[in-house]
Amino acid sequence: MESPEYLRMSLAAALTLGLKNGSFYRGAKLYCINLLLTYKKGCYARCAYCGLSGKRRREYREKSFIRVPWPTYPLDLIIERMREREQSIKRICISMITHVKAKEDTKYVCSVIHKSLSIPISLLISPTVLKKEDLYDFKHAGADMIGVAIDLATKELFDRFRGKGIGGPHRWERYWSCLKQSIEVFGEGNAGAHFIVGLEETEREMCKAIQRVKDMGGSTHLFSFYPEGGSLLEDHPPPPMEQYRMIQIARFLIDEGIAREEQFRYGDDGEILDFGIDPALLEDIVNSGRPFMTSGCKGRDGQVACNRPYANERPGDNIRNYPFPPTPSDIQRIWGQLRYVIKGRDKGVQRRSLSN
Repeated sequence: MESPEYLRMSLAAALTLGLKNGSFYRGAKLYCINLLLTYKKGCYARCAYCGLSGKRRREYREKSFIRVPWPTYPLDLIIERMREREQSIKRICISMITHVKAKEDTKYVCSVIHKSLSIPISLLISPTVLKKEDLYDFKHAGADMIGVAIDLATKELFDRFRGKGIGGPHRWERYWSCLKQSIEVFGEGNAGAHFIVGLEETEREMCKAIQRVKDMGGSTHLFSFYPEGGSLLEDHPPPPMEQYRMIQIARFLIDEGIAREEQFRYGDDGEILDFGIDPALLEDIVNSGRPFMTSGCKGRDGQVACNRPYANERPGDNIRNYPFPPTPSDIQRIWGQLRYVIKGRDKGVQRRSLSN
């Protein structure tokens, strides 16, 4: 059961298409069907944190990805189920893996789905096996948005967890050049980077990476690290909630053009002390809940379609990426999870606990 005739899909997508039984915590709904190419030999990459890594101890078909199982189904059945629910699905995302067949199979699957349905299609691509002309082929096949999972905030960390340090094939420079090429081919706002918070980067380093993507004409889709059992980082803890919340605010400010990373002020360890905007504006932004909702590709309605319910945590009170607008009680909880803001930074540091 290999691609292109078969694809894996997220458990959330299988629930949404009626291929698995179950419901979402707090009535969340998935609006993007996340699909994944599949091969018997799996992914050739060896990323230390990834559930699909070739170094992970399991058969590929049994490996989880982003915390959950990804069952396998025939492409024809997937298209049939999506057609039945076409009005409620806002986007489809096809994820490549690092495999010699993935490039041509992605083009084929994208083309078949595009000809069968009127739902926008994103591709999460593997730059290591691609050239710029492949991006034009992807666009011709029907994709309208591209994601590049750079994941790590610095070259040192990328090399350590994805490249030479782990014996993997990926290279920092190639990922950034592919993102640049994707923006050139698909247009500004139609390509973006994935970053994972909590892999030993400082907050300053992550903010600088997010700003770099913004300046290129892209956007950032943010993830909180979650340890995959059997991976090399299975014992590595998720980032503290306060760290993730501060980066969520930073990403929102940067991607929405409200502030630039250069305005932020940092402590000695690179932690964010001040976002450089009016405290009243910051309070309004936090109260809106928008920075804490899932960041991802949008649907035709301009709202995030790839909302990935509970991909960063187990369902419960401590939601990291909200798949729906946070309620007033959620906002109150979020205030308690933030570190602090700085008021009157030109008159000396005055810290105010955000939980008060």
